[in-house]
Amino acid sequence: MTLEFLLCLVAIIALAGIGAPIAYAILVAALLYLFAVGQGIGIAGKVLMDGLYQSYILLAVPLFIVAANIMNAGTISDRLLGFCVALVGRFRGGLGHVNVVASLIFSGMSGSAVADAAGIGKIIIEMMTKSGQYTRGYAAAITAASATIGPIIPPSIPMVLYALVSNTSIGYLFLGGIVPGLFMGAVLMAMNMWLSKRRGFALEEPVPLAQLPKRTFDAFPALLMPAILLYGIYGGVTTPTEAAAVAAFYALVLAGVFYRALSVKAMYQILVESARSSAAIGLVIGGALILNYIVASENIPSIMAKHLVGLDMDPLVFLLGINLLLLLLGCLLDATTIILVIIPLFIPTCRELGIDLVHFGVVAIVNCMIGLITPPYGILLFVITAVTRIPLAEIIHEIWPFLGVLLLALLCMVLWPGLVLTLPRMFGYAG
Repeated sequence: MTLEFLLCLVAIIALAGIGAPIAYAILVAALLYLFAVGQGIGIAGKVLMDGLYQSYILLAVPLFIVAANIMNAGTISDRLLGFCVALVGRFRGGLGHVNVVASLIFSGMSGSAVADAAGIGKIIIEMMTKSGQYTRGYAAAITAASATIGPIIPPSIPMVLYALVSNTSIGYLFLGGIVPGLFMGAVLMAMNMWLSKRRGFALEEPVPLAQLPKRTFDAFPALLMPAILLYGIYGGVTTPTEAAAVAAFYALVLAGVFYRALSVKAMYQILVESARSSAAIGLVIGGALILNYIVASENIPSIMAKHLVGLDMDPLVFLLGINLLLLLLGCLLDATTIILVIIPLFIPTCRELGIDLVHFGVVAIVNCMIGLITPPYGILLFVITAVTRIPLAEIIHEIWPFLGVLLLALLCMVLWPGLVLTLPRMFGYAG
């Protein structure tokens, strides 16, 4: 490691430590490195523009963001909630189960944990607190925990970013996330049921079964979106990027024409908010591309791979160690930064040790999503606090049981790769 690269790392840590946005911290530190080694700043511009404009898959990110925002703006979320209440609201801890099932369904449309928490999550929290059976902290905690499923079940913006840095198939990554996402939902529902019995939460008034067909029919067009996405990608009809465009168009037609719940003014606000979110992610991606160029120039991935392989390390031990490191980093850094800056450092070692990159990618992304609810950073905790005004301390007090079962689910995915790889292999994956 050269003195210039050490200066770059110190600059990132110092800027992030004083509260500078991580994208700006990375960009400034990268430019400082280029200046220190005597390279022209124009190299940064070239690397950034080449990376952004030659990566067709990055177009999927703003398109999935638009689709999620349209889903939140229309009555689609309300229809999905009505379906979930009729389906699982009758059981002990009913609205908690509704919370998880709604996240499972909505995750097939948004690809973003923040969109899930800030959109449909806010509505469910209000439902849970109005019922008088759940504390504000409990409602917010299970909402934050279930929102982590959003980027695991396809579509997934983090998986698109991982595919960018690892050159892995987005289609197989999407398939690999389905079973883990359902598994995460199952363990959260199990914990919710256990806590409901322990705390004596009353049963909700059940929706008559006779209303289930009507509510299913109301929500059916929205429920079709994940099926359309998956058929488009795995049926060979569309690329993942084209599937994102289809998702955005379908959401627009559904909300604007079929449900007639989208005005011109609302559409303008959706486009503005989507542009802001896309720009924020784009800044992080741009900074990460320049930083990755610097890391490659320093030959750090190859050096790390040689040292780690030279230790004759067992692949399972390596995976467990990396996941522990990512969990610690998740307490301090956002998921996008970890995926674009930290994870690429370990991909060469994974190849050397024979670790499947689809398995590693899904596990790493699950890890990053758990980091979104891990104190002290836990960006989802801050998002929910911002949109509901529930004190952060109340949410943190209730988050630990859900965080515990998600960590258990993560360990199962590490120990049994079949949880991730069975479905991709059924569709022809040879890894």
